[in-house]
Amino acid sequence: MDTDASEPYSDDDRIVVGVDGSAASIAALRYAARIADALDAPMEAVTTWTYPPIMDSYALAGWSPEDDAEKLLEQSIIDAFASDPPPRLTRSVLAGPAAATLIGVSRRAGMLVLGNRGHGGFVGLLLGSVSSACAAHAMCPVLIVHANARDTEPESDL
Repeated sequence: MDTDASEPYSDDDRIVVGVDGSAASIAALRYAARIADALDAPMEAVTTWTYPPIMDSYALAGWSPEDDAEKLLEQSIIDAFASDPPPRLTRSVLAGPAAATLIGVSRRAGMLVLGNRGHGGFVGLLLGSVSSACAAHAMCPVLIVHANARDTEPESDL
């Protein structure tokens, strides 16, 4: 992050966190807050949404995936920080597939922080499809945070 000490960080230096409500994304929010605080950088929590691939128009009446995504993001921030979110935290709810949208956002970010696994996918994978795609294609450094393994998985002999 190349900035003059007298200039504040720009939006291009912000720490972006992908949030899906999973334990790993809550851990990512907390870790990103520590990094943002240490770097005195702004932080942005991002949730994405899409319509389900096959959806009857009758089922759509009165339901908004964007509203659900906004609620999920707000609840995730409460879960991560209770009533004391970071002071320079902004929130974004963006339409589009998670990986592609976060990769797009990474073009104007100092760092992208993600949980290792979200709600989708297969149990037992070390990385989810979104974190794998972002690690491979993001335009900024990517940090992948694991949820506290002691809280979510049985102990191994490793």
